[in-house]
Formats: sequence, structure tokens, C-alpha cells
Amino acid sequence: MDLLSSQMAWRSITVNKMRSALTMLGVIIGVAAVIAMVGLSQGTASGITERISSMGANLLTVSPGGGFGPVRGGTSTARLTMGDVEAIRSLPLVANVAPEVGVNSATLTAGNNTWTSSVTGTTPEIQVIKNWPTMDGEFFTQSDVDEISRVAVVGQTIVENLFPGGISPVGQSMRINGVNFTIIGVLEEKGDSGMSDQDDIVYIPLTTAQQRFTGSQTLRSINVQATSTEALAPLKNYITTLLRQRHRLAENADDDFRIQDMSELLSTIEDTTKMMSFLLGGIAAVSLIVGGIGIMNIMLVSVVERTREIGIRKSLGAKRRDILWQFVIEAGTISTIGGGIGILLGYFVTTSLGNAFGVKASPTAGSILLAFGVSATIGILFGFMPANKAAKLNPIDALRSE
Repeated sequence: MDLLSSQMAWRSITVNKMRSALTMLGVIIGVAAVIAMVGLSQGTASGITERISSMGANLLTVSPGGGFGPVRGGTSTARLTMGDVEAIRSLPLVANVAPEVGVNSATLTAGNNTWTSSVTGTTPEIQVIKNWPTMDGEFFTQSDVDEISRVAVVGQTIVENLFPGGISPVGQSMRINGVNFTIIGVLEEKGDSGMSDQDDIVYIPLTTAQQRFTGSQTLRSINVQATSTEALAPLKNYITTLLRQRHRLAENADDDFRIQDMSELLSTIEDTTKMMSFLLGGIAAVSLIVGGIGIMNIMLVSVVERTREIGIRKSLGAKRRDILWQFVIEAGTISTIGGGIGILLGYFVTTSLGNAFGVKASPTAGSILLAFGVSATIGILFGFMPANKAAKLNPIDALRSE
């Protein structure tokens, strides 16, 4: 590769500025698209994972239903009770247990403001399980559960809709389906879990919910926190064996309960988002191929236009490799400059769209290196064929060209 070939390649690029810019456009869009797609998909995946993790660490959720079949001594009622809760609490590898009952679509009223939300009756352990501190006031205690107290702890969405203007709701009254409650605490903001607004929640003592609203001793679910992540699988087996015995299920009967493992859910979501990242990146990479084809087309046109120039160079002693390098350098330079501009554009698009959609998205080093490397390689590969065609021209035939 001689200096003259490099100089002539650069001169060709700068002389035909508009054509060079349009040739780069496909590479620019391709690189920017790959970086933006991968960055946004990974940012979205990370956000969903963080929010689901915030729903509880090392958590198993036991809920009724899930199977049919014969039972020993009767028919399964597919329900969970406080007896099940106490039995689970005595198992090894259990750190905390919090039963739940639900009041769906409850009407909340404070002054002239009304809001519809879900109300959950539970025990104080739920705060530890979900690692959810209060930012104002405090969570209710076991004494409140024992005394069937009408106290409530609310999320930020409830505060914003029932107590606008920055008013602290702690100590104030709120009616739940017409029943007066005193708000004693406000939970820290957690945000959207990807499935629901976690802050649109009201917690009240379990016994209060059962007496005032559900009128039943059955439970909606049981939250079980394991002592560690490694303990989740064996604990799940312990709970399954225990509940099958307590519910007197026959050996060939399906479970009349379901156990959801949060780590399995996270793993599924991570696998899905990785697949989506590859898919989106692959779709975006198609535009890089299109950009490479554009480079090849322009270089073929350039060879035709500069046939006489090639003939003159060859007649003055330029070798085949000199002509080859001239056109390869030209194609590689166009794709490399386009790749550099694409990186800047991809960074801008990723951060701008991330901010617009509330996603912590940023270009990854891997996607930048991959997109830039592919763009440079494509430029050289697609530029080789026109370069080879130019290098093979017979100097006499080239000089005769008009």
C-alpha cells in the first residue's frame, strides 16, 4: 500500500462530497440502529428485572388452585388458611412468612377526592419480605393485627390522588368502601414493576380485612421468603410436600395450589429480553448490509467513471496491487467514517429515547465495537469486488475509454 494510493482514494472521496455522504448514509443508519436497538432493549430488560426484584428477595408465592383429582377422605376445596401459614413457618429454610387477602377495586375516599385501588390485608412481615421501608410514618405492627385495628399504610400513587398538593396523609382519615381508616405510614416509591404500578397499594392488617371486607378466613396467597437464593428450590419442595399432606391429596392428584418462584420469573424474563435484543440487533444489522451494497454500487460506478485515470496510472508504472489498494482504501474509509458518525448518532438516539420513555438506556461497549467492526469489514468486503475489477483493467483498453 503506497502513499499515492491513499492520497488518490482520499481525493476521490473529498471531490465527490455529496456522493460520498449519500454512500455513507446507509452505514450511518445501520450502525446507529444496531447501537440504539441493543441499548434500548438491554435498558428495558434491566429496568424490568430491577422492578421485579424489588417485589421481593428470595420470594416464593403460594396461591390456591392449580389442579384437580381425588383426595383422601373428601374433595379438595383448593384454599389456603392460617393453619397452612403456621405450618410453612415451621419449615426449615424459611426466613419470613406473610399471608395476604385482597379487596379488589376498593373505593378510597379522602375529603372530596376518590380513587379506586387494590387493598391488601397482610401482616408486618410483608414489609421485610418486600424490603419496603416507609418514607413517612410507620408500618402497622402485630398488635394492630391482633386488635383488628383500622389502620392503613399507603403507596405514593394513593397519596398523589387522595392528598394532592404535598399534604402529608399520616394521621389523616381515609374511607375504604365506606369504612374509616387512619393512615399511619407512607411507603417509599417503587415504580412500575412492568406488570402493574407497585405504588398503587394500600396495606391494612390481615384480620381487619377479613372481618370488615372478605368475611372469610381463607387467604389469597402466602408470601414465603427463603433464607437465601440457594434455598428456594429445596424450600419449594418442602412446601409442596407439606401442603399436599395438609390438603390430604391422593398420590395421583394434581396440586391444588401453585408456587411461583420469583427467580424463575426473572430468569424467563432475562432469557426473553436477550432473545429480543439479538432479534432487534439482527433486524437493525440488515441496514448495514444494505449500506455495504450501496458502497459496492457506488464503487462500481466510480470504476467506470475513472477507467481512463486507471489506465494512465498503469501506463506510468502503477501495479495491480496499487490500483486494488486505492479502491479498497476508498471503500474502507467511507464505511469507517460512516461508522464513526453512526456511533455518535446511535449514542444520541439511545439516550434521547431512553429519557423520553423513562428507560435507563445507554449504548453498550459490545454493540459499539460490533457495529463499528462490522461496518468497516462490510466496507472493505463490498469494496473489494469493484477494486479487483479496476485492478484487472488492461491499461491500453483503459486509455481508449472515453
